[in-house]
Amino acid sequence: MSAGTARINVRHRDSGVLQIGFAEKRISDALVIQQIGEEIGKAVDAETKPRVLLSFRNVDFLSSAALSMLIGVNTRVKSKGGKLRLAEIKADIYQMFKITKLHSLFDIHDSVEDALKGF
Repeated sequence: MSAGTARINVRHRDSGVLQIGFAEKRISDALVIQQIGEEIGKAVDAETKPRVLLSFRNVDFLSSAALSMLIGVNTRVKSKGGKLRLAEIKADIYQMFKITKLHSLFDIHDSVEDALKGF
């Protein structure tokens, strides 16, 4: 089953994982970041114990404000007893995760397939 919004694409995998992709290549505008956070929040809130996979395949740039939004998503998922995984992050964006030490906060995988294995 798939559902879409203006800013994200949500796919319910057969495994029960909520796979979310981003429609935006550049996630830097404050309004866009707020909308993405709200849309992901609605998808997470609809799950009892959410298992969420965020795919960054289409994303070329993330601002520091976008990283803050991701921290909020992580907190929201964990508060419901769920798990959050990130996948397909481009090397230059991953460097931002390393510089900010967020690579140790998030469960990051090279591919969607790898991320799905441990759920």
